[in-house]
Amino acid sequence: MQGDKEVLRALNKVLGQSLIAINQYFLHARIAKNWGIEELNEAFYKQSIAEMKWSDALIERILLLEGLPNLQEYGKLFIGEDVAEMIECNVRLEDQKFATITESIALCEQKQDYVSRKLLLDLKDGNEEYSDWLDTQQDLVEAMGLENYIQAKIDD
Repeated sequence: MQGDKEVLRALNKVLGQSLIAINQYFLHARIAKNWGIEELNEAFYKQSIAEMKWSDALIERILLLEGLPNLQEYGKLFIGEDVAEMIECNVRLEDQKFATITESIALCEQKQDYVSRKLLLDLKDGNEEYSDWLDTQQDLVEAMGLENYIQAKIDD
Protein backbone atom coordinates (compact mmCIF):
# COMPACT_ATOMS: atom_id res chain seq x y z
CA MET A 1 0.00 0.00 0.00
CA GLN A 2 1.57 3.26 -1.15
CA GLY A 3 1.63 5.85 1.63
CA ASP A 4 1.49 9.62 1.34
CA LYS A 5 5.01 11.08 1.14
CA GLU A 6 4.28 13.78 3.72
CA VAL A 7 2.91 11.21 6.15
CA LEU A 8 5.97 9.04 5.63
CA ARG A 9 8.24 12.03 6.36
CA ALA A 10 6.24 12.78 9.50
CA LEU A 11 6.41 9.17 10.67
CA ASN A 12 10.15 9.17 10.08
CA LYS A 13 10.48 12.40 12.07
CA VAL A 14 8.64 10.82 15.00
CA LEU A 15 10.79 7.71 14.60
CA GLY A 16 13.92 9.86 14.84
CA GLN A 17 12.69 11.39 18.11
CA SER A 18 11.93 7.93 19.47
CA LEU A 19 15.40 6.66 18.52
CA ILE A 20 16.96 9.58 20.37
CA ALA A 21 14.82 8.75 23.40
CA ILE A 22 15.86 5.08 23.39
CA ASN A 23 19.51 6.04 23.66
CA GLN A 24 19.08 8.97 26.03
CA TYR A 25 16.89 7.08 28.49
CA PHE A 26 19.09 3.98 28.31
CA LEU A 27 22.22 6.01 29.08
CA HIS A 28 20.46 7.83 31.93
CA ALA A 29 19.35 4.44 33.30
CA ARG A 30 22.88 3.11 33.31
CA ILE A 31 24.28 6.29 34.86
CA ALA A 32 21.67 6.02 37.65
CA LYS A 33 22.53 2.35 38.11
CA ASN A 34 26.23 3.19 38.35
CA TRP A 35 25.41 5.74 41.06
CA GLY A 36 23.35 3.14 42.94
CA ILE A 37 20.01 4.85 42.29
CA GLU A 38 18.17 1.69 41.33
CA GLU A 39 14.65 3.13 41.24
CA LEU A 40 15.64 5.73 38.62
CA ASN A 41 17.61 3.10 36.71
CA GLU A 42 14.48 0.95 36.47
CA ALA A 43 12.20 3.84 35.48
CA PHE A 44 14.54 5.19 32.78
CA TYR A 45 15.28 1.67 31.47
CA LYS A 46 11.56 0.84 31.30
CA GLN A 47 10.93 3.99 29.26
CA SER A 48 13.83 3.15 26.94
CA ILE A 49 12.25 -0.25 26.25
CA ALA A 50 8.83 1.38 25.67
CA GLU A 51 10.44 3.73 23.13
CA MET A 52 12.03 0.72 21.44
CA LYS A 53 8.62 -0.93 21.05
CA TRP A 54 7.10 2.28 19.70
CA SER A 55 10.00 2.61 17.25
CA ASP A 56 9.34 -0.95 16.10
CA ALA A 57 5.67 -0.13 15.48
CA LEU A 58 6.65 3.02 13.55
CA ILE A 59 9.15 1.06 11.44
CA GLU A 60 6.51 -1.55 10.61
CA ARG A 61 4.01 1.16 9.65
CA ILE A 62 6.53 2.97 7.44
CA LEU A 63 7.43 -0.29 5.69
CA LEU A 64 3.74 -1.16 5.20
CA LEU A 65 3.28 2.24 3.52
CA GLU A 66 6.20 1.31 1.21
CA GLY A 67 8.49 3.87 2.79
CA LEU A 68 12.03 3.51 4.04
CA PRO A 69 12.51 3.91 7.79
CA ASN A 70 15.27 6.43 8.45
CA LEU A 71 17.50 5.08 11.21
CA GLN A 72 20.48 7.24 10.29
CA GLU A 73 19.47 10.78 11.17
CA TYR A 74 19.78 11.12 14.89
CA GLY A 75 19.18 14.40 16.57
CA LYS A 76 20.92 15.57 19.68
CA LEU A 77 20.78 13.60 22.92
CA PHE A 78 20.37 15.65 26.08
CA ILE A 79 22.54 13.97 28.72
CA GLY A 80 22.37 15.10 32.33
CA GLU A 81 25.41 15.17 34.58
CA ASP A 82 23.43 14.83 37.82
CA VAL A 83 20.01 13.47 38.79
CA ALA A 84 18.12 16.76 38.52
CA GLU A 85 19.72 17.49 35.14
CA MET A 86 18.89 14.00 33.82
CA ILE A 87 15.25 14.52 34.71
CA GLU A 88 15.29 18.00 33.11
CA CYS A 89 16.92 16.63 29.95
CA ASN A 90 14.23 13.96 29.69
CA VAL A 91 11.52 16.61 30.15
CA ARG A 92 13.09 18.64 27.34
CA LEU A 93 13.12 15.63 25.01
CA GLU A 94 9.53 14.72 25.88
CA ASP A 95 8.43 18.28 25.11
CA GLN A 96 10.25 18.10 21.77
CA LYS A 97 8.67 14.72 20.99
CA PHE A 98 5.21 15.96 21.98
CA ALA A 99 5.42 18.81 19.45
CA THR A 100 6.58 16.46 16.69
CA ILE A 101 3.92 13.86 17.43
CA THR A 102 1.14 16.49 17.64
CA GLU A 103 2.13 17.96 14.26
CA SER A 104 2.23 14.47 12.76
CA ILE A 105 -1.21 13.59 14.13
CA ALA A 106 -2.66 16.74 12.53
CA LEU A 107 -1.04 15.85 9.20
CA CYS A 108 -2.42 12.30 9.34
CA GLU A 109 -5.90 13.71 9.96
CA GLN A 110 -5.50 16.08 7.02
CA LYS A 111 -4.31 13.24 4.77
CA GLN A 112 -7.02 10.90 6.14
CA ASP A 113 -4.50 8.28 7.27
CA TYR A 114 -6.38 7.22 10.38
CA VAL A 115 -4.30 4.10 11.03
CA SER A 116 -1.08 6.14 11.28
CA ARG A 117 -3.00 8.69 13.36
CA LYS A 118 -4.09 5.96 15.81
CA LEU A 119 -0.50 4.73 16.15
CA LEU A 120 0.69 8.27 16.87
CA LEU A 121 -2.12 8.84 19.39
CA ASP A 122 -1.05 5.70 21.27
CA LEU A 123 2.53 6.95 21.25
CA LYS A 124 1.39 10.38 22.46
CA ASP A 125 -0.54 8.80 25.33
CA GLY A 126 2.53 6.86 26.45
CA ASN A 127 4.70 9.94 26.23
CA GLU A 128 2.20 12.00 28.23
CA GLU A 129 2.24 9.35 30.96
CA TYR A 130 6.04 9.51 31.13
CA SER A 131 5.97 13.32 31.07
CA ASP A 132 3.60 13.29 34.05
CA TRP A 133 6.00 10.98 35.91
CA LEU A 134 8.92 13.30 35.12
CA ASP A 135 6.95 16.33 36.33
CA THR A 136 6.24 14.49 39.58
CA GLN A 137 9.95 13.72 39.99
CA GLN A 138 10.81 17.39 39.49
CA ASP A 139 8.20 18.36 42.09
CA LEU A 140 9.65 15.81 44.53
CA VAL A 141 13.19 17.13 44.01
CA GLU A 142 11.95 20.65 44.68
CA ALA A 143 9.93 19.65 47.75
CA MET A 144 12.44 17.25 49.31
CA GLY A 145 15.72 18.69 48.14
CA LEU A 146 18.00 16.81 45.75
CA GLU A 147 19.95 14.91 48.42
CA ASN A 148 16.80 13.60 50.16
CA TYR A 149 15.24 12.72 46.80
CA ILE A 150 18.29 10.68 45.79
CA GLN A 151 18.40 8.97 49.19
CA ALA A 152 14.74 7.98 48.79
CA LYS A 153 15.47 6.46 45.35
CA ILE A 154 18.45 4.36 46.41
CA ASP A 155 17.59 0.69 46.75
CA ASP A 156 18.74 -0.59 50.15
